[in-house]
Amino acid sequence: MAEGQDGYFDSSTDSLRVEPIYESFLCPLSKQVMRDPVTIESGATFEREAILKWFKDNGSGGRRLVCPVTNKELSSTELNPSIALRNTIDEWMHRNEAAKLDVARKSLTSDCSEGDILQALEYVAEICQRSRSSRHLVRKVGLISLITDLLKNSSPKVRQKALGSLRFVAKNDNDNKNEIAAGDNIRTIVKFLNHGHSQEKEQAVSLLYELSEYKPLSEKIGSVPGAILILVGLSSSKVENLLTVDRAEKTLENLESCEKNVRQMAENGRLQPLLRLLLEGSSDTQLSMAAHLGELVLSNDVKVLVAQTAGSTLVNIMKSGNREAREAALKALNQISSYDTSAKILIEAGILPPLITDLFTVGSNQLPMRLKEVSATILANIVASGASFESVPLDHNRQNLVSEEIVHNLLHLISNTGPAIECKLLQVLVGLTTSATTVQSIVDAIKSSGATVSLIQFVEAPQREVRLASIKLLNNISPFMGQELAEAFRGNFSQLSSLVRVIADNNGISEEQAAAAGLIADLPPRDSVLTRRLLQDGAFSTIITKVTMVRQGDIRGGRFVNPFLEGLVRVVSRITFILDDDPDIIAVARDYNLTPLFTDLLQMNGLDTVQIVSATALENLSRQSKLLTRIVPAPNPGFCFSIFPCLSQKSVATGACRVHVGICSARESFCLLEGKAVEKLVACLDHNNEKVVEAALAALSTLLEDGVDIEQGVMVLCDAEGVNPILEVLCENRNEALRQRAVWAVERILRIDEIAYEISGNQNVGTALVEAFRHGDSRTRQIAERALKHVDKLPNFSGIFSKMGAA
Repeated sequence: MAEGQDGYFDSSTDSLRVEPIYESFLCPLSKQVMRDPVTIESGATFEREAILKWFKDNGSGGRRLVCPVTNKELSSTELNPSIALRNTIDEWMHRNEAAKLDVARKSLTSDCSEGDILQALEYVAEICQRSRSSRHLVRKVGLISLITDLLKNSSPKVRQKALGSLRFVAKNDNDNKNEIAAGDNIRTIVKFLNHGHSQEKEQAVSLLYELSEYKPLSEKIGSVPGAILILVGLSSSKVENLLTVDRAEKTLENLESCEKNVRQMAENGRLQPLLRLLLEGSSDTQLSMAAHLGELVLSNDVKVLVAQTAGSTLVNIMKSGNREAREAALKALNQISSYDTSAKILIEAGILPPLITDLFTVGSNQLPMRLKEVSATILANIVASGASFESVPLDHNRQNLVSEEIVHNLLHLISNTGPAIECKLLQVLVGLTTSATTVQSIVDAIKSSGATVSLIQFVEAPQREVRLASIKLLNNISPFMGQELAEAFRGNFSQLSSLVRVIADNNGISEEQAAAAGLIADLPPRDSVLTRRLLQDGAFSTIITKVTMVRQGDIRGGRFVNPFLEGLVRVVSRITFILDDDPDIIAVARDYNLTPLFTDLLQMNGLDTVQIVSATALENLSRQSKLLTRIVPAPNPGFCFSIFPCLSQKSVATGACRVHVGICSARESFCLLEGKAVEKLVACLDHNNEKVVEAALAALSTLLEDGVDIEQGVMVLCDAEGVNPILEVLCENRNEALRQRAVWAVERILRIDEIAYEISGNQNVGTALVEAFRHGDSRTRQIAERALKHVDKLPNFSGIFSKMGAA
């Protein structure tokens, strides 16, 4: 007999000497217990694999084979199975395994040391690797429940060994897998994935992989809260070891056999299984996956993936599926279309024609209103993507989304559906009017349909989303149809009052407020009826307070603060357009002290519109100054001469304005000098934006107009160091409008002989005036001619002609 380590199993609580190994059980070549014994011609018995290898290694080169035990020469390599010996060995092994497992069971049920438990678990793992019958025996003697109990042991080594042993117990044995998965054992195993040590985690995920190979357990594993989420995280981990990552991935692949698990995976960012079923599954499966897709909250990257992978399929379901399938597809498309990139992919997949069909179809085939609302939402998402819709045909007539008939149908739907669909279709028009390439088509369709009045009524809608969409739409079209909108508002002042109430809201600065301010600002500024109505509603008091609060930082509005402020300033400037011959409006401008307000706003660097509007308002106000100054008798003039830049000064009454030759103030007569606005306007002449420069120059030019002391106006500009910037504007010749204003102002400045003399040597100014004389319109040519005469660039024939006439 042969005794060795394999023939003994010792325990601190029980000691059992199992049957020793008989020498006939051992292969003479491998010295291991034979599993498939075979006898050769010499009568010696070997393990099949061992003797075959020996024959191969020793039979090459024409050498004759001999028996490795007897050394007898062999004439044949025939192998005869030793069935009786194999059965004897099997019986011996089973007796030994049963005895050892009994000892292992006792070790696991008694208060043994950690070492004994680990040794027992090691043997269970070893014996389970031998055969399926061994794994069956492990279950039969009740070891599985004992091992699963060890998963809650305090020793990490024991827990890790228990996980590893269970993996071998489960291998290719569904009955064992069922027993391992009993109770809350799956939940316990999953815990190791998230909280265990790295080795425990590796063993736990390997065990889950074995269990998941049995399809009935897939749903049970997936039903453990967090199991799929953790596995998804492990499968994409960059820090876990490769085996753990691989086992997590393969476990998820096994779990995909259950649709419920696939839905969970999709919820946790693993979309491919769901998409695969959506593309390849049965009609019922497709319906289920599409419905679930519509319930998910997807990241933008995932929306693009879904659109690329399944967009066409979903569009086809939407076109040809039954009512239930169409509903599921619409909800999924609603999710996907909410990101610009994925929305554009859906356009390429052909989503627009069926969408429009769904919206416009009436009668027995029409969608219920709740699904039309989804269709309208998708269309709003698609339009918001910024795609080009003129090139996308909707029918055989090659109509597109901005065709007049289509827009008319949209307007008709807006007026004849509930608030939910109204809101979405208004948003569709908002999107189409946001684009410079499509806004004119929408404006033309609105005009031809006569829908202006019906669109304006929505500014009074009780639903905030409807009201917001309406105001945004009207704001978008107001630059193109301000007069039509003004007429509509004059027909119902309550709607204008509603816009004022929106602006007056004190909950920060919203998109709705910015749009409302922009809408009112775009109404014709010289429409005195609307301006007076705004005064009656107290709009200007509210708006000026808002402007002040924004300037002081008392209101914060994020990305809407600038458009809101621009709109407010434009609305306030309306007052300055109707000052002529209207004492009531002049009184309002005085009450609100507009000159200092707009002067202060000139310094809003970075907000060009605010600066342009403020300069224009100051121009309008300044034009009134010569009419509003209080004239007082002037004293006898004195004589004081100087050369540029210090000019001779005329005598004026003490305290009187040099330019307006009367008593002025910023509040009462809107005087730019008294309002300290001249220097700030001069600073704007150096602006990069030509429109800011033009507005500032126009305001400064009011100091040089007929009806004021032009010489003193020039002196004011000189004192403010404004003459050279005006000359530079002329020389830069940025555009025709600026050139006309600059030529006019320079001609007035050159009426002062000292300045004309000083400038006559400036070749740049002379060249700019010559260019204006050559290329300007008739009025600019005349003014440039006079300016050239001031600097002696053209002869002055007036004196000669007068002498000839006298002769």
